[in-house]
Amino acid sequence: MKDYKNIKTFDELIELEHGKVGTESRNKYEESAQMFIISEMLKEARKEANLTQEQLAKKAGTKKSYISKLENAKGNIQLSTLIRIFEQGLGKRIGLTFL
Repeated sequence: MKDYKNIKTFDELIELEHGKVGTESRNKYEESAQMFIISEMLKEARKEANLTQEQLAKKAGTKKSYISKLENAKGNIQLSTLIRIFEQGLGKRIGLTFL
């Protein structure tokens, strides 16, 4: 059982649960967290545009099942496909930040 009594920050909690930055466990957690964020952004943007998954897929040149996987954080996505979905499908631009 993990000892949480000395945890004072969210970063300390993440480190306790998933390991230090750069470890395999932490990398998997970070990847999943980023995919979740992208999936939520995609869902929100699609709903704001009043599009169904099928309509968005058609506009972006992909399949409804692919949009569904992305929105449920279950799929792997190529950057070029993500850009196409947001730009062609939703009329939005993507900005990237590297930390």
